[in-house]
Amino acid sequence: MIIDSHAYCFEPADSPRGYASSREHLLTVQQAQAGHHQPAFRLRDRVAGPSDVLDPARGDLADLPDVNFRIDRAAGRVLWDYRGETYTKHFYPPNLRNLEFTPDSLIGEMDYAGIDKVLLHTNAMLGRSNEYQAECIQRFPDRILSMALLDERQIHTDVDAVIAGVTAAIKDLGLHAIKFNPAGYTVSDQPWDSGPYAPFWDAVSTLGVPVFLTLCTGPARASEAHPDLAGQQSYLGELRILMRLMNRHPHLLCSITHGFPWRVYRDGDRIILPDQIWAPFENPNLSLEVCFPVRIGDIFDYPYHEVWPTLEAMVERIGPSRLMYGTDMPFQNRFCTYRQSRHWLERHFAPAAGLNGDDLALIMGGTAARVLGAAKE
Repeated sequence: MIIDSHAYCFEPADSPRGYASSREHLLTVQQAQAGHHQPAFRLRDRVAGPSDVLDPARGDLADLPDVNFRIDRAAGRVLWDYRGETYTKHFYPPNLRNLEFTPDSLIGEMDYAGIDKVLLHTNAMLGRSNEYQAECIQRFPDRILSMALLDERQIHTDVDAVIAGVTAAIKDLGLHAIKFNPAGYTVSDQPWDSGPYAPFWDAVSTLGVPVFLTLCTGPARASEAHPDLAGQQSYLGELRILMRLMNRHPHLLCSITHGFPWRVYRDGDRIILPDQIWAPFENPNLSLEVCFPVRIGDIFDYPYHEVWPTLEAMVERIGPSRLMYGTDMPFQNRFCTYRQSRHWLERHFAPAAGLNGDDLALIMGGTAARVLGAAKE
């Protein structure tokens, strides 16, 4: 069974569901576009342009500049105006009509690529409705699983409401996992395993579902002593918080999304990982996503030879039984097809690395099936 542990479905970028209004959703998308590394370009001649005009101060939604941020529904992209010209960028992949990706669209891609099941992730830019996630499952109950979303920032102000919401998503809506994004939680530099987060994790640990975490690389909690390494050191700090959390909740299954922050640890055409990065995996309840194309596909080309030594190290240091194939579909379509997201692993890396069939099967679906409790066929 092939299980993609990281995919999305989402409504149009101006859908009001889960937001106070359509405008709030669009502003959330505008802010997310501002900080993403994909290049912006002028629509008239595709000349590169700035993204930071969307959110120059990295402030609150209410403070975002008015740049006539909008959707080009026919082309499936965002647009904004700057100095009398129209600009766009492809944080979203191209060719998403209405800037949405429906369960039917996902299933069509899965069928062509030979993907049996997917786990839907959540992201504030894409949607804030657990009901929508449940509707996707109901549309294709044998193919789609989903994690529950939450507003990490609300934990500081109303942790009981957050607990109630995520509990209902798991118990009433039948969602299969929980997404926690430390990059989106903080209203302070407080570690996310203590203070108001403690009762949240106490409750989550009783729900019997895995937690998928997208760990940040700073600048919060980064070491001021080594500013050039701030992102690297901040990420290691996040790993230390995760280690404490898992030690306090020994039955909690956790997984790190996207793999490691590859861009932070890139040195030319290599990825150099510090020894400390492997320490959390001494805990057998932690797994890691194998997901390279969406993160480094603008730097390295298919079939990503440059990352093969890194994946070999992951197989050796973590083990295939705790690695799970993921794509970030449809966002990985910026750089490769859904089929290629499989083929680089199965047809190129595995034979070259001498990875046997059983180990490859674990990475491509067995680990996700175990973590999610998905029935094998």
